[in-house]
Amino acid sequence: MWEARAVQGRGAELLEWARAQRLARDPLRRETFRAAGDRVLVITWWETDDGGAQPPELPEPDADLITRPVHRWRFESVDAAGPENF
Repeated sequence: MWEARAVQGRGAELLEWARAQRLARDPLRRETFRAAGDRVLVITWWETDDGGAQPPELPEPDADLITRPVHRWRFESVDAAGPENF
């Protein structure tokens, strides 16, 4: 999950920037969201492997477009992994 906050009034520009970014390989699924406060969120779904390879990530936008560094989180599906993993 990738989330950034645009400089006030530049949310549409950040949204278009995020939508235009291509990753080194295609995820199983990718969704882009916008929220109040000129925030943009991109969630990608990936096949996992036991090799430990990390999936590609969206880069950091130019500093003049965002108000703070990008936040990134990685999650695993509880339904796929099972509750015994907690």
